[in-house]
Amino acid sequence: MAAGDADNNLVREAAAELYSGDPAGFIQRRGDLAAQARASGDAAAAKAISGLRKPTRSAWAVNRLMREDPDVPTRLSALGAGLRAAEGALDGRKLRQLSQDRRELIAALTRQALAAAGARDAPAAFQEEVAATLSAAVADPQVAAELREGSLVRPVQRSGFGFAVPAGDEPPDPAGNGDTPPSAVRPKRSAAGRRRPGPGAGKQERAERQRAERERAERAERERAEQERAEQKRQRQAAAAAEKAVRAADQGVSAARAAEEERADAVLRMERQLADAQDRLAEAKQRSRAAVAGLRDARRALDRLRKRAGPA
Repeated sequence: MAAGDADNNLVREAAAELYSGDPAGFIQRRGDLAAQARASGDAAAAKAISGLRKPTRSAWAVNRLMREDPDVPTRLSALGAGLRAAEGALDGRKLRQLSQDRRELIAALTRQALAAAGARDAPAAFQEEVAATLSAAVADPQVAAELREGSLVRPVQRSGFGFAVPAGDEPPDPAGNGDTPPSAVRPKRSAAGRRRPGPGAGKQERAERQRAERERAERAERERAEQERAEQKRQRQAAAAAEKAVRAADQGVSAARAAEEERADAVLRMERQLADAQDRLAEAKQRSRAAVAGLRDARRALDRLRKRAGPA
């Protein structure tokens, strides 16, 4: 295996652990994993791991969902493709049905994500961020692909919902004659002198119904746009606060690491000084033993000389 592949594996394994674990321990564990990679000689992997960003709690909940249920991105993408196809074909019935399916799927997946994260009682804003991220994956295949990685850093807010339901409750006449569908045709009058309305009256009635539908759709779209702008503003504020907190935490980690390195250097210096002192102590002990032995020999020589000399 090439060195680059090894580095990539280390980073992928670290990301899998970090983005599936509780964000509360993200910073500490990221530092530990980077230190392990650095100690093993993989400086590039250590740098890449140190650059992994801490996720918000709502993004973490989505990551947990993706890692526990890898089929979720496929389901979201398939639903989005169906909605785009129905919108392109101006198939109102299909679009309304798929829109209902989207609402039900997002609600179910949001509950699943909250349960997996142990956050069933999470604040409304937290739940809205999870639901908005899942909805964005339906609207944008690129977002769905990003979710598949399970490494989301912050929730996603799509800029436009799309999938507008065409005006009119009924599709065009399948026979292709341009008249209103049979359900919209009034019954033939049986009274004398009365006659069934012609095709022109049916077209006018249909046009009025479509105009009313368009007006309702436009009002709903304006309301939705206002809500979306408010949500985007709130999301930007939350993201800015989260980024500020992350920067502060990163600065704290950097300061702690610098202090750790400084203390490690001090310990190393003291260990060297201790080793030198131990060497000097060993030498002193050896000289002391030699001096004691010399003293003992001198005393014995003195005793022998005194015995030979006899009494004074």
